[in-house]
Amino acid sequence: MCLRGRGFQLAVKHVCDRIVSAIMLCLLAPLLLGIALAIILQSGWPAIFVQTRVGRDGRSFKIYKFRTMIQGASGKGLKTTVADNDDRITRVGVLLRKWSLDELPQLVNVLKGNMSLVGPRPTLEYQVNQYTPQQRRRLEVKPGISGWAQVNGRNTLPWDRRIELDVWYVDHFTLWLDVKILFRTIGVFLRREGLYGQGGVNDDFGTKRNI
Repeated sequence: MCLRGRGFQLAVKHVCDRIVSAIMLCLLAPLLLGIALAIILQSGWPAIFVQTRVGRDGRSFKIYKFRTMIQGASGKGLKTTVADNDDRITRVGVLLRKWSLDELPQLVNVLKGNMSLVGPRPTLEYQVNQYTPQQRRRLEVKPGISGWAQVNGRNTLPWDRRIELDVWYVDHFTLWLDVKILFRTIGVFLRREGLYGQGGVNDDFGTKRNI
């Protein structure tokens, strides 16, 4: 395993994840409660969207996000999400996605140990089932709220390139790289970069679009 010899750094990363996520949850509690209330008032209960994702070593866990789509959205199409005219996204959801605030509940996942602040984005089981052996190496570390692919193009990148960047992160992980990614994440957040792919559409995994 390419992470061999970096056990101390991984241990420090784990401790920092728990401490930072706990502090951020406390500091952001008023914002989190305000967002939850806005969702409930605008589109009903629940405020939190829960979904099964695949984490480190292929283990499944429940991921938490603020709900940005209408109830029953999964029945109205899973393949793509359009930036401006997807009628599944609520008015509050548009704002949350614009500023990536829908991801904030994942701090709970970090506190629980399912995720890290930095790492490959958690993926769905059907996507993992299509991975090549090389692509599966992205599962050697915990998934993260932000990652190397997210600060190098995010959704503007094709899936194979995103996974390639995730594997690069696994091979080159250091605590300093994590710090670098966190600072670059702030810039991506403020500039709202990479929210959607070409034409305002986020392609489903495995989709090849005609250009």
